[in-house]
Amino acid sequence: MREFGRAVAFEWIKFRSLRSTVWTTLVMAVLPVPGAVFVAATESLQPDDTVLGGSLTIAVPALMLAAVVGVLVVSGEYGSGTTVTTFAAVPRRGTVLAAKAVLVAGLLYALALPSTAAAYLVGDALLDDGYAQGDPMPALLGVAAAFSVAGLLGLAVGTLVRHAAGAVTSVVAGLLLPSMLGPLFGDAERWVAGISPTAALEKLTQTSDATAEAVGSLGAWPSLLLVTGYTSLTLLAAGAALRTRDA
Repeated sequence: MREFGRAVAFEWIKFRSLRSTVWTTLVMAVLPVPGAVFVAATESLQPDDTVLGGSLTIAVPALMLAAVVGVLVVSGEYGSGTTVTTFAAVPRRGTVLAAKAVLVAGLLYALALPSTAAAYLVGDALLDDGYAQGDPMPALLGVAAAFSVAGLLGLAVGTLVRHAAGAVTSVVAGLLLPSMLGPLFGDAERWVAGISPTAALEKLTQTSDATAEAVGSLGAWPSLLLVTGYTSLTLLAAGAALRTRDA
């Protein structure tokens, strides 16, 4: 336990020292609120949308940034060659990955929850009373959890791919392609699009875009559990690769 605590502290120091990671995280945390202001100012909601869904319209780009943060936490070390120093300080590579996972998941959740809650409050204050309210709690807790899961997926992909550009491309494609390609599969669209983390996010925000035909009939929380499940498997695969490959 002492070694793990030391590893988490070490990862926090590295996280703060990498400007690209810090700035990406800050943009992710700030983005939902101006997004809510923009949606309210342009009155771009559908008549059947909810205040919660409209306020968190920009949550999807923020979710992608959360995944990018996960990638950068590990790929930055491979790019600079500091993985050798990391593994010298903490020889158990599984402990290193677990420390990164705890840092990414905890930090993203801690930032996403107040950020999305603030976006909802701003949207509630600015949007017309003609829209349905939606149920913000406990949905906002799930939205914040979706950010953590996206970050962990980015961490897993970054560990497997190593190269920052390739890992970012892969994880962003994983977030977007199911929804983009889903309509090409006809009646199977809801199965294809429904497996994406963005589908779980849209269900949690109760947006009018999250129809059963587009993202499947699985509920918001089961969808989040599904995404968490395959993210966990990807992390396990990343841990196995980390232990068997050279630094």
